[in-house]
Amino acid sequence: MTATMDALDDEVATTTTDTFTSLLGRLNDQSVRPGKHFDAYVDVPWEEHPIDPADPRWELGSMDPLGATAWYQAQPQSVRAAIGLHMVASKMKVGYFFEGVLKRGLLEHSTTLPAGSPELRYVYHEVIEEAQHSLMFQEFAGRAGHGTVPKLPRRAVVGSRRVVKLARAFPELFFIFVLGGEDPIDHMQRETLRSKDKDLHPLLERIMRIHVTEEARHLSFARHWLKRSVPQLGFVRRTILSIGAPVILGEMGGLMMKPSKDLVREYGIPKPTLREAYDDNAEFQASAAVAMRKVRNLSRDLGLINPVSKRLWKAKKIWADD
Repeated sequence: MTATMDALDDEVATTTTDTFTSLLGRLNDQSVRPGKHFDAYVDVPWEEHPIDPADPRWELGSMDPLGATAWYQAQPQSVRAAIGLHMVASKMKVGYFFEGVLKRGLLEHSTTLPAGSPELRYVYHEVIEEAQHSLMFQEFAGRAGHGTVPKLPRRAVVGSRRVVKLARAFPELFFIFVLGGEDPIDHMQRETLRSKDKDLHPLLERIMRIHVTEEARHLSFARHWLKRSVPQLGFVRRTILSIGAPVILGEMGGLMMKPSKDLVREYGIPKPTLREAYDDNAEFQASAAVAMRKVRNLSRDLGLINPVSKRLWKAKKIWADD
C-alpha cells in the first residue's frame, strides 16, 4: 500500500510540474507577443491627452465611497475633479511603491533559479513589465501634479524591506504579498473599465487596459507557483503562512482602497466623512472583501484557512463566505 501511495504522490507531483512548465511556456510567449506586452512611452499617448485638473471626468462617481458622501457632493466642481485626480495619482504612487518592492523581490527569487530555466526567463519578463508599469505610474503622477514619492505608513516601509528578503527565505509568503498588492487593484480596474457609470480620461483608460492585460500573467504565475509549492511545506511554515496571509492582505488592501493621508490633509476631508465613506460603510466593506475573493478562495484551496486564521481575515474586514 505504501509503495502504491508513493507512486501516486510522484505521479501527482509530476503532473503538477508538467502543468506549471506548460504555463510558463505560454506566459513567456505572451510576454513578447505584439499586443500582449507594452512600452510606457510608446503605447501610452501622453502628448495627445493633456491632464486638466478641472476636467469633470476626474470627478468621483456615485458608486465611489467618498463620491457618494454629502460632503464631497457639496464641493465646487473644480474641487471635486481635483480630489478625484489626486486619488488616481495617489493610487498610482502606491502602485509605484508596490511595484518597486515586487521587482526587488523577484530579483531575489531569480537567484534561486537555474540558468536557462523557463521560470527564470519568465521572472525577468515580469520584472521588465513591472518596470514599465512603474514608468507609467510615475509619469501620470508627475503630469497630474502629484509626482512626489508617496508618504506611506512607516510599518509599510519597514515591512517592505522584510518582504524582499522573504522572496529568498520564504517565497510562499512573498507570493502572498504579490497577490495582496495585485489582486485588489486588478479587481478595481476591471470593474472601472466595465462600468458605464462615467467617462474615463483616455490616459487613465489606456494605462488601466495595459496594466490588467499584463497583470493577468503576473497573477496567474503567482497563483500557480503557490499551488505547486504550498502543499510541499511542513506544518510550521504552513501555520505561519495561514496567519501571515490575512495580515498582509488586509494591510495591502487598505493602502490600495482608501485615500492617502496627504489627500485627506490637503482637502480637509472631515473624519466623520471618512468614517461614513469607509469605516462605517457596509457596502465598502463588502467591496473590499469581494476584491480579495480570488486570493481568499486560493487560500481555501491551499488549506490555509483554519479557525485561527479565519478570525484574522474577519478582523481585517476582508472575509466573506463566498
